[in-house]
Amino acid sequence: MERVIPSTDSIHEYIKEDDVIDYSNEIITQLADSLFQKADNEIEYIKAAYEYVRDNISHSADINEDIITCTASEVLKAGHGICFAKSHLLAALLRCKSIPTGFCYQKLILDDETAPVLIYHGLNGVYIKEHKKWIRLDARGNKEGVNARFSIETEQLAFPIRPEKGETDSLIVYPDPYIKVLEKLRKCNTRTELWDSLPTELGYVK
Repeated sequence: MERVIPSTDSIHEYIKEDDVIDYSNEIITQLADSLFQKADNEIEYIKAAYEYVRDNISHSADINEDIITCTASEVLKAGHGICFAKSHLLAALLRCKSIPTGFCYQKLILDDETAPVLIYHGLNGVYIKEHKKWIRLDARGNKEGVNARFSIETEQLAFPIRPEKGETDSLIVYPDPYIKVLEKLRKCNTRTELWDSLPTELGYVK
């Protein structure tokens, strides 16, 4: 597997808090503390936080939920979010414990049958201090045909990349969610509306 790399050498950029990754929010800190207390070490905590977001926070589309969530605390309170929103929550839970975490993007077909258009999919990049390496984790949520797992050595994400269909992968970890994604999450009133205007180009500017 190719190496996952950060977009900046400033590790502090990957543990900062802002209005989206709002990890000082009480419900975030309470959950982080609860998971942290049960873990024997940092890697176990990363795995526990990842699996919590993957398994306990629904993907909005999977439960046909039309309300949009964006900030980490909104996602946790509502119990659901789309891929980008769930990546915000996982970042908050990890950054809350000073674990460098950022954002990665893939370009995927939305749906082969009903919506064969290329859109962006969001996931996380996490720095594993013990192994001195970045890994990617996809907390989208598993379902039939999707089986993402926590792994340090062999990456197992939600979706395989299909270059023949124009899908592309990026191994860069950004410290901030892409601004165009945030704009869409904030501007659209429903997920139905959002689905018609998902970002098709990243154009990430550092």
